[in-house]
Amino acid sequence: MKYINLFEKEHVSKLCYGTLALSYLQNGATDEHRVGLLNYAYEQGINFFDTAELYDNYNILKEFIKDKDRVKLSIATKSYAYDKQTAEYSVNKALKEMNTDYLDVFMLHEQDNGNNFLGHYEAVERFMKYKEQGIIKHFGISTHRVEAVLDSIKFKEIEYVFPLLNIKGIGIQDGTIEDMLNAVKVAKENNKFIMAMKIYGGGHLINDAKSAFDFANNLSVIDSIAVGMSTKEEIDANIAYLENNELNINIKDKIRNQKRTLVVEEYCIGCGKCVKKCKQNALSIINGKCVVDMDKCILCSYCAGECAGFYIKIV
Repeated sequence: MKYINLFEKEHVSKLCYGTLALSYLQNGATDEHRVGLLNYAYEQGINFFDTAELYDNYNILKEFIKDKDRVKLSIATKSYAYDKQTAEYSVNKALKEMNTDYLDVFMLHEQDNGNNFLGHYEAVERFMKYKEQGIIKHFGISTHRVEAVLDSIKFKEIEYVFPLLNIKGIGIQDGTIEDMLNAVKVAKENNKFIMAMKIYGGGHLINDAKSAFDFANNLSVIDSIAVGMSTKEEIDANIAYLENNELNINIKDKIRNQKRTLVVEEYCIGCGKCVKKCKQNALSIINGKCVVDMDKCILCSYCAGECAGFYIKIV
């Protein structure tokens, strides 16, 4: 396992476990199975974990960390908090439901640009109070947009930037991969910690996974890489990519045969909330039902969080 420094914290795995893949939005396995995957990853050397209020999986992280030395773990989470009350709700929820005294990183989720950030500034001020108290160690943003990465340098509060970044630029909402790389370079020059997300383009690059991983892993401006993993084979594969080891043939076969897609159940009532949520314009309402354009979908599953009936699933 390769380790990095998360600001002042040493021995943090460069490979971060993205737990969206273990959320109810994407994973129908039992809690026991999901906790087992976290434990397996930890045994292989992964000690950095990313979650979010939206993922609704703090319970499995609580179970996972209960018998661990918390100091040896790094946990990042995020929410859409926009004022003092929602900031307090989000932080207290994370602390209580994971049964932890502090959060290594807290982010504002899906930021578009600096104006969007300013619109949440009352929440940011509250987060800074938590930071003074040591409850939040570091603060940042997650984003799918080049503009937000560039605007991050305008705000001293933003230490940590979590952008969408993959070899083909799949899912970047306002530019190309070259645009995003240039923005990330600027952010890095301004001392931001950079963790890449969606390096496999939501699954679209999985057929050439090694090249996709190597692209992100070899970027000097990237500190860490977050990857969603839902099987032991995926954990093993990503560690092998990180360490530049050859994949076991059995792992290759299992991963090659694992396909994912976004499915909308026939019970969909066509309310349109998911369509408004999707920033990739991959969803539309046709004949009163949601329809998916898989050429545009990046399998982020945020649309599922808007579906009151939970009719949208990744399988």
